[in-house]
Amino acid sequence: MSQSSPIRYVEPVFRPPSEADSLILPVTDGCSWNKCTFCEMYTAPQKRFRARDEGEVLDSIRRTGESGGDQARRVFLADGDALVLPTRRLLAYLEAIRTQLPGVHRVSSYCLARNLKRKSVSELTELCDAGLTLVYLGAESGDDAVLARVHKGEDFESTRAALDKLGAAGIRRSVMIINGLGGESLTVQHAENSARLINAAQPEYLSTLVLTLNDGGARYLAAWPDWQALSQTSLFREMERFLSALELRRTIFRSDHASNWLVLKGTLGVDKARLLAQVRTAIERPDAVSLRAAWMRGL
Repeated sequence: MSQSSPIRYVEPVFRPPSEADSLILPVTDGCSWNKCTFCEMYTAPQKRFRARDEGEVLDSIRRTGESGGDQARRVFLADGDALVLPTRRLLAYLEAIRTQLPGVHRVSSYCLARNLKRKSVSELTELCDAGLTLVYLGAESGDDAVLARVHKGEDFESTRAALDKLGAAGIRRSVMIINGLGGESLTVQHAENSARLINAAQPEYLSTLVLTLNDGGARYLAAWPDWQALSQTSLFREMERFLSALELRRTIFRSDHASNWLVLKGTLGVDKARLLAQVRTAIERPDAVSLRAAWMRGL
């Protein structure tokens, strides 16, 4: 923290694409799990997990309020899993945001499913009532074999239980699935069981991105040496299988992350037929759809 900035950031800082205009407020550094083989977000030495000092966070909120905090409309609690913190501490931060940043109408955070095992629905309801109304949960897959291969530390049931708890507390859920995570050998069960998970949870938001391994896949392949990446067409076929199996009532769907070749946006289920038609056109007539150029893709 410096005299000019009320918040101390430890680079690199990550947040969901939809939080681009939010005030990023670190309450932890790094990720408390940090074993997923596909994720390099928190592997730098300076991102080793630790909870931020409560006094520092409260002081950051106070100083932000004093330096124009009335301009903030949204706050994202960083880094990788703010909900690992005790409920009492989170409530203190939410109360400080409410009083020091009066213009804020939404507070959100990433969340690991494992961290909700220690929180009751009543605790989560308290957090929701205090202002934490949206949580981003990376399910990655609904298939237990895929999750075990990538060292996610979760399975279908633990992820579903976490999503059910959040829903029961009134917290909106944004769930992410990774296209291509199962490679060639597990693509069918990855797509089908991921759809099964999403159907069971009925989240408010759903997004997909394409697996991108920036380290050449060293970490990933060390745990899964015979893994084979999907071709562009195979990625589209996996997406077709996933979308076909979805039975959602009212879930906002986005597949517009920078890693995706094909941008898809809609509401499931009313837009299911349209989205499937776009994917099938990409499979059968790729020249007829607008695909993201390779040089534009990335994290």
